[in-house]
Amino acid sequence: MTDRYTQGMATRRAVLGDAHVDRAEAAKTGFDQPFQALITEGAWGTLWSDDTISRRERSMLTLALLAATGNFEEIPMHVRATANTGASRDDILQAFLHVAIYAGVPKANHAIKLAKQTLAEMEDEA
Repeated sequence: MTDRYTQGMATRRAVLGDAHVDRAEAAKTGFDQPFQALITEGAWGTLWSDDTISRRERSMLTLALLAATGNFEEIPMHVRATANTGASRDDILQAFLHVAIYAGVPKANHAIKLAKQTLAEMEDEA
């Protein structure tokens, strides 16, 4: 294990929560282990561990980019992560309003739908 992997796993747990990371780790196989190492080191150990911008800002950017590129399956996970990043409901909406203007209303509309569902689930779980 590299230092970047160790840092990445700590950041990943801080942002996504232990339960999510534990489920992902339990599902890991020899086939996807190299991919999991790549995202743990690159996304979590490098990008998310950098303190140039706050986790709140990084969270908003991530949600906007996921919506703008149509990677909707990742949106609920990152909406859930806002409980740990400090991004508020208003921040989430603002990110998707930017998507509407710069990447398209249908993408923002679908992202908002997913966020509403996820936020409602989070409230029910609390």
